Amino acid sequence: MPQEVQGVVARAKGEPVTLETIVIPDPGPGEAVVDIQACGVCHTDLHYREGGINDEFPFLLGHEAAGIVEAVGEGVTNVAPGDYVILNWRAVCGTCRSCLKGKPWYCFSTFNASQKMTLADGTELSPALGIGAFVEKTLVHSGQCTPVDPEAPATAAGLLGCGVMAGLGAAMNTGGVGRGDSVAVFGCGGVGDAAIAGAYLAGASTIVAVDIDDQKLAWAKEFGATHTCNANETDAVEYIQSVTDGNGADVCIDAVGHPEVYKQCFNARDLAGTVVLVGVPNPEMTLELPFIDVFGRGGSLKSSWYGDCLPSRDFPMLIDLYRQGRLDLDRFVSETIGIGDVEEAFHKMERGEVLRSVVVMD
Repeated sequence: MPQEVQGVVARAKGEPVTLETIVIPDPGPGEAVVDIQACGVCHTDLHYREGGINDEFPFLLGHEAAGIVEAVGEGVTNVAPGDYVILNWRAVCGTCRSCLKGKPWYCFSTFNASQKMTLADGTELSPALGIGAFVEKTLVHSGQCTPVDPEAPATAAGLLGCGVMAGLGAAMNTGGVGRGDSVAVFGCGGVGDAAIAGAYLAGASTIVAVDIDDQKLAWAKEFGATHTCNANETDAVEYIQSVTDGNGADVCIDAVGHPEVYKQCFNARDLAGTVVLVGVPNPEMTLELPFIDVFGRGGSLKSSWYGDCLPSRDFPMLIDLYRQGRLDLDRFVSETIGIGDVEEAFHKMERGEVLRSVVVMD
């Protein structure tokens, strides 16, 4: 029978979030109910609250989570009750044109639960990224559940559900960073630092962190940055060229999502180098580049969707690296908080005080 649990809801654009009673239906065909253990506070949740994604309020926020499968619906074979899983927002369909081309990380028809979670009065909720995990239990499509090693704590594992995977994948998957490459990462929040960690894992020899906050640059060095540049004090393009023999970086990653930052990435890369956009732009933003330079500099201009990850492939592999001590997911966790502290966590995020606040369920 349906269950009532507590969850964090954004009722209207720009208004503080509230803790509400949420009704979770029994899982239907292809669905699973997951008992949430921990969920990171991602900037995308703030985008939802501010109306930057769409206007389908009220939203059940939270999506960067790990937990235990409690129950599954008819026909579910990929997970079973008791499985420890990371939730993902790319439950690949296997039948769209991208999947059939052998590129499921671009799946254009990802699955979500068919049933709706609701408020106690029956108002239907829009779960953030089809997940909604600032809640004691949530309903998702079974394909959104990726089983991983249960020895990894949920505070760390859950981060792969969004921001950390986006950054790691921007470097390792989209950017194709390889041994000996030079990499520049613009924006050293959680996603940017994950890109730095990904470049380090991939064997990059020079990793330049660019930000306007000295604290964030200090954090970036902990994740593997070999050089740092405060763009308020030093021309970032000139600095990157100066530490790459005058050439520019092989891969430049924009983890901010701002046209001016993107232009810096474009100009700071080597000839035939790669620019990767993983920061999310404001819908009103536009970009203007000299067209002759787009042609003349060659290389690739890429956008990274979810780090171009395939959860079934990447999540277990990255958890294995974490268990081996080669990927320090714990370093991303600035604090653990209760489910009632999400609004304050948003403010800390806006002030640049944290990489990740992580909600831990009692």
